[in-house]
Amino acid sequence: MGVGAGLIFDFDGTILDTEEPVYRSWVELWAEHGEELRLEVWQTKIGTSGSFDPWAELEQRVGDRLDRSLEDRRRARRDELQARHELRPGVLAWLEEAADLGIPVGVASSSSLDWVESHLVRLRIRPYFSALVCAGGGVPVKPDPTSYRMCCELLDADPSHSVAVEDSPHGVAAARGAGLYAVVVPHPLTASMDFSRAQRVVSSLEALTLAAALREAGATEGPSLGGPVSTPGAPE
Repeated sequence: MGVGAGLIFDFDGTILDTEEPVYRSWVELWAEHGEELRLEVWQTKIGTSGSFDPWAELEQRVGDRLDRSLEDRRRARRDELQARHELRPGVLAWLEEAADLGIPVGVASSSSLDWVESHLVRLRIRPYFSALVCAGGGVPVKPDPTSYRMCCELLDADPSHSVAVEDSPHGVAAARGAGLYAVVVPHPLTASMDFSRAQRVVSSLEALTLAAALREAGATEGPSLGGPVSTPGAPE
């Protein structure tokens, strides 16, 4: 177990809103074939993978194989929509605060390393991160806690004093399973989901400082280190 605190971010929907562009591109493709991709169906795959295959499901619904060029077009549309999104509010402030406090930072993601790292480089924040643990290469997707455990090990961080930032129930389950303090920042696609397992739910990271979250994380193990501890799952 590590000796200090760490800060570990989920990536998709947490650092960058990649969820809305992906979902919207699939909604549009389904609509072209006269089908509706409902949000509650899509929510089952947020923060994990393998639970729902929108391509296979659409082929089943239309009763025929789809031209693979449609997937290339959908990905291009996804990227077009993605280009409109920047860092989610408060993320850069937390990264800068972590640097000032000497807190190591990592990513635990159910996406591929190429996907995560390419966006971090594009957003010019890759140097803030000391460890990236992504699905693949033997690392299972969330809600399995392995990605968080591995990230803590790489950061030499004690999970019981570390903070995870998430946007989905699958991610919260993974973070809690690894022993971290879970802060959730929902977005429009996850706002209606159940975050009762999280210790903190905030509308934006701008509503909470990293120092306060770290104090609360420390307060989950032994005496309070100062600052209020929120009611689990209570939105702000």
